[in-house]
This record gives sequence, C-alpha cells and structure tokens, in this order.
Amino acid sequence: MERETITAGDLTLRPFVDDDIPWVYEVSLDPAVQRFLELPIPYRRSDAEYFVREMAVAAWNRQTRAEFVIEGGAGERLGRVGFGLDGRGAGQIGYWLDPAARGRGVATAAVLMLCGWGFERLGLALIEWRAEVGNVASRRVAEKSGFRIEATLRQRLVHRGVRVDAWIGSMLSSELPTRPG
Repeated sequence: MERETITAGDLTLRPFVDDDIPWVYEVSLDPAVQRFLELPIPYRRSDAEYFVREMAVAAWNRQTRAEFVIEGGAGERLGRVGFGLDGRGAGQIGYWLDPAARGRGVATAAVLMLCGWGFERLGLALIEWRAEVGNVASRRVAEKSGFRIEATLRQRLVHRGVRVDAWIGSMLSSELPTRPG
C-alpha cells in the first residue's frame, strides 16, 4: 500500500514524517487528549517518536495502519486521523485534534475524507468507530460523519489498566454521506 496524500478543499491528509514528532509530543500533553487516549503517563518525547516511526510510518509499510496528519490550507498541523486495518476489508478509525483546531469542523471533514478514501482506494467494506463512554466530542464527530451508533459495549476498552465501557458505531460504503463540492 503506497503512502498517499489526500486533499479536499482547504484540508490535506498527509502521511507522517519525522518532523511531526515535536508536534505529536506537544499535542499529546493536552489534558483532553490524555483523558481519552491510552497514552503513557508521563508522556515523553520518545513516546512521540515511537508513535510517528512505528505506529504511523512502519505500520503503514506493514499495511496494518494508515495514519495521516490533518493540515489546513496554510500547512498548519491541525490533528491526526487514521485507520487500524484488519487485512480483511475492515478499518477502525481514530482521530484527535490539536487544541487550537477544535470546534471548527476539522475532525468531521477529515473523517469524511478518510472514510471516502478508505472505501474507494482501500476497498474497505466496513469502518468501525469506538470511543470510551463519556468521550462526547468523539461521538459527536462520528455521528456528524454518518456513523451509526450501534451499542454500548460493557468493559470493552482498557484505559490506564482499567476496563471501561465503549460506544461503538460503524459505516458501510453505501452509507458515506455525499460530500459537498
């Protein structure tokens, strides 16, 4: 799977590079990001290096993940969106935003871009979304993007060593909302 860049309107989704490590480190210190993501605490620069080099770049090369930096029209980094790939036609989507990019519709637009790419270029049949119960911002993005919230799964995720309930939703290729433009 070749690393690609996706552009629509003022947003670009591009593969991670080593120059993104300091930015990943800074965003990962944000309390809202730490609240709902399974990140090491304390979060160190080496953790950001691992994410970029292993979970984004190397995992793409292994075809187990497709991770993107969300960039605005001026090239500013706004967030991250990506898929975990099961190799059987399904992807699990995940995303987070730089605090400065929140509340502007960036996550929803990026999720729609990625889902369209996943269905078209990767031939995915199903995209799944999961979030810890209480992560209302993530759920709002999923719902605005067209995911059907299917259930609350009891103790399905592990967060900081504790089992927590998770919301789960999905989207099929036939359910991708029509993008304006």
